[in-house]
Amino acid sequence: MSTIAAPGSRSADGLRPVNLRSDLGELADLIELVFSPGMDRAGREAVRDMRLLGRSGLGALPGMSDIVQGMGQGYVWVEQGRLVGNISLFASNRPQVDTWLIANVAVHPGYRRRGIGDRLVAAAVAQIRHRGGRLALLQVDCDNEAAQRLYQHRGFHVERAWTHWRRDASIRALPDVAADGPRISNLRRGEWQAEFNLAQRLRPMERGGLGWQRPLRRDEFRRPLSRRLNDWLNMRGQDRLAVRSEDDRRLLASLWIDHGLLTASTQLTLFADEQRQAANAATLLASAVRRHGIGRHSLLLEHPADEQAVSGVLRSLYFRPLREVLHMRQDLPS
Repeated sequence: MSTIAAPGSRSADGLRPVNLRSDLGELADLIELVFSPGMDRAGREAVRDMRLLGRSGLGALPGMSDIVQGMGQGYVWVEQGRLVGNISLFASNRPQVDTWLIANVAVHPGYRRRGIGDRLVAAAVAQIRHRGGRLALLQVDCDNEAAQRLYQHRGFHVERAWTHWRRDASIRALPDVAADGPRISNLRRGEWQAEFNLAQRLRPMERGGLGWQRPLRRDEFRRPLSRRLNDWLNMRGQDRLAVRSEDDRRLLASLWIDHGLLTASTQLTLFADEQRQAANAATLLASAVRRHGIGRHSLLLEHPADEQAVSGVLRSLYFRPLREVLHMRQDLPS
């Protein structure tokens, strides 16, 4: 069995901790090779930062991306002096105590089916245990069955499947929504608790919260003044639209529209009760398209894949699925 070499070692094969000063260039090449088909803007910027830091030999700089910082807490696998595997660890912002994220699990295509990925995951979980972690989280593409089997073998189970949707700003088609659809208005100041209760039922923490790295937190619903002031200073804003029951007593659906003057895309977050879910979702999303989408911004939405009625609405409004992922977790003994 290969042993973990010292962080500064470059000659020993097998598993060892990442050395940011010497590994970043090779890591950038590996990450780009494995993940380039689905890499978003943040990922591309991280690869750029890695190459820049790798050439400089600095290893780390204040303010560098979280992705690069997480690299420094992970492991690599070396074969014949060549870096062919990687795994990264990040401290999570979920409210549970001692939660860690596992990310960037990458093995060079020419070195797969040799158990490298399995040993990288085992090392990451062992490191989380060593640091007192109580929960390990990761995400994997729904069509990557081999990786799912690996994670299940290592004790992970599925929280929920999520689909990432996008509607391009260049799409000029206007949403076709029924004239007799539900009435929408802005969320009232005192309705944050009702909205939080709706989210607790639809997005419980044990099923992933509000999405990847988006825990279900009360302060997301009752936003403190400091956060609202920070958004104003950075030219960001959030609209909250609502649909209520006919007697106006119950909140049935709400939509967050996070937008900014300097951003190229607008992020949506939808909560829709099962009662008339499709109709309520269609009305809210169509309003977002008209206000922020056509000719202005691309619209992005991360939504549970099991809410099929909403998926149908999104397709009818010309959103397209970019990626479907499983969120997986492992609860570690204290």
